[in-house]
Amino acid sequence: MTPRRNGTLTVTGKVGADLTVAEARTAAALAVRNALSAVQSVLPSGKSFRPVEMVVYVAAADGFTTLSAVADGASDVIAEELGPENLPARSAIGVYTLPGGAPVEISLTATVR
Repeated sequence: MTPRRNGTLTVTGKVGADLTVAEARTAAALAVRNALSAVQSVLPSGKSFRPVEMVVYVAAADGFTTLSAVADGASDVIAEELGPENLPARSAIGVYTLPGGAPVEISLTATVR
């Protein structure tokens, strides 16, 4: 999931060049909210879920290495919405570019309970 509202990216660019860490954290928060909504939309009635793995891809400028600070924006949302005991294993990976120029993209794997 990318940071989209109504199908449109809310921000584009590379973190560390076009966006600050704070702006990228906000983008990661929106992207994970979209991912959580997608999971919720396919759950059978009466079931809940638990995120088990999250990969945060960050479109990073050359030399930008504070990837985990960007991913913290997504982790904070999960902790707020599902509780800190439901935080998944997490990786933050810097990449050259993402679809549509998105600064972040999140892959979330969850289990149904």
